[in-house]
Amino acid sequence: MYLLAVQLIAAIVLLLWAVRMVRSAVERAYSPQLKRLLARANDSRISAAGAGTLMAIALQSSTAVAALAAGFAAGGLLEGATGLALMLGAYFGSSIIAGVLSFDLTLLTPILIIVGGLLFLRGNSRQTKQLGRMIIGIAFVLLSLEMVSEATAPWRGGDVLEAAIGYLRGDLWTSFFVAAAITWISYSSVATILVIISFGSTGVIPFEVAAAFVLGANLGGTLIAVAMTRGADVRARRMSLGVLAVRGGAALICLALFQLALPHLGALPGSVGQQASLLHIGFNAAVMLLGLPLTGLLARATERFVTEAVVPGELNVANLRTPALQADNQTNPDLALASVTRELLRMSEAVEVMLQPVMEIYQSGDKAAIRRVKALELEVNQSNREIKLFLTRLKWDAMTPQQTRRASDLINFAISLEQAGDIIAKQLLKLADQKFERRLSFSPPGWQEIMELHARVLENMQLASNVLISEDTESARELVAEKEEVNGMERSSMSQHFARLRAGNATSVQTSDLHLETIHALRRINSLLSGIGYSILSDHGELLPSKLVNVQ
Repeated sequence: MYLLAVQLIAAIVLLLWAVRMVRSAVERAYSPQLKRLLARANDSRISAAGAGTLMAIALQSSTAVAALAAGFAAGGLLEGATGLALMLGAYFGSSIIAGVLSFDLTLLTPILIIVGGLLFLRGNSRQTKQLGRMIIGIAFVLLSLEMVSEATAPWRGGDVLEAAIGYLRGDLWTSFFVAAAITWISYSSVATILVIISFGSTGVIPFEVAAAFVLGANLGGTLIAVAMTRGADVRARRMSLGVLAVRGGAALICLALFQLALPHLGALPGSVGQQASLLHIGFNAAVMLLGLPLTGLLARATERFVTEAVVPGELNVANLRTPALQADNQTNPDLALASVTRELLRMSEAVEVMLQPVMEIYQSGDKAAIRRVKALELEVNQSNREIKLFLTRLKWDAMTPQQTRRASDLINFAISLEQAGDIIAKQLLKLADQKFERRLSFSPPGWQEIMELHARVLENMQLASNVLISEDTESARELVAEKEEVNGMERSSMSQHFARLRAGNATSVQTSDLHLETIHALRRINSLLSGIGYSILSDHGELLPSKLVNVQ
């Protein structure tokens, strides 16, 4: 008995690991495509449900879809009703994949292991290797189900099992909540459902217990999403709680109705495993079809009852922030210029946040990240307008020449930051999107050059902020010198790129325009930032009026 219990636990652990293996392989190979599909979910609730179904089938996990959807909802990229529709579709897709895997496919197991192993070991591309990993994962799922069947075979007809089943048959609510708890703990509704179907197919449990288990697993699968978004943004929590109200409530109602109808049910066709599989698919299909018209009402209800939690004693620094540009400061030029400097520092930090993830976006094509960066551009533009308006209202005639020069420098730096933000949002992000849509990759040397240039510009952005605050001439000299260094890096990268083109590097040929435009955009951003250094040096008389040779 001990060895059988160990074998059963090992089979279930293998099943959990195999399901996760398939999910991780799909995420690594097709994450950009899945995110693009998720980004299009806002078109309509029907398309959102369809997208959720397809994603759950691909990932073999509604939990993974819930994680992606929660991220989009937290970023404001997925509306409440749309998110609910997407999750209902995901649970339906998860039930379909569980139904497919429940068939007796043991003859395919060795074939899948051979094919998957060859693809993983011999594949040259990342996607080929991950495809092999996914196929091996499916083979392991089938193998684990076979192990479950073998481990439970000696138990059938035993006194202990008969007593346990007799108790569960007489108390379906206990069966229901036990299955919900196990599903929540295992973090995989697909694996739990497959075990239930396997138990039913081998005659371990009768249909009424299997039905209670299936409905409980559906409640547990919904609780996973709730637990996952517990500390997340309020919009993500609203989505998970809305789904819990629909799917969890439906599971409770169905079990109550099932108990009432049980005495009147005759013999059902097929094995208990097949009946459990059909019940799982039918339940989620019905919840999706009946729940879609209610998503708008549920979204409004969750917005009303689920609000942002306020932690006692915790201060929201963002809400407490006092605007730097206050009208009272305009009567004192020094105080006004200090206020503008403070606002410019915040504006500079926003531009830095925009630039930081650009290289990652070049790699992933993440639509959500692109939207977040573009949203920051609007804040930068607004800050630029407010700074210019604030400075133009100062009494320039009453200001000293030094104050006037400082005000002009601040206006110019604000304009430079706004232009830098435009380059990031309108050029670099556009190039990243083109690279991803065309499925291009830079040559390793070319990508290294771009990464080094990007890192150098980020460092100079912090240096420019220091110069803005300190007005230190040595730091200003360093910033101006960095401009020449970055210009040299651009010229060197162009030279090496053309050398790769002459050598016939196919990857460089395909990405030539993207490479040149990217390094040019980064160099322009750096030049804009270095403007504050030139202004400080000019104000202190440490800048030559012209670089031209004086011809007599």
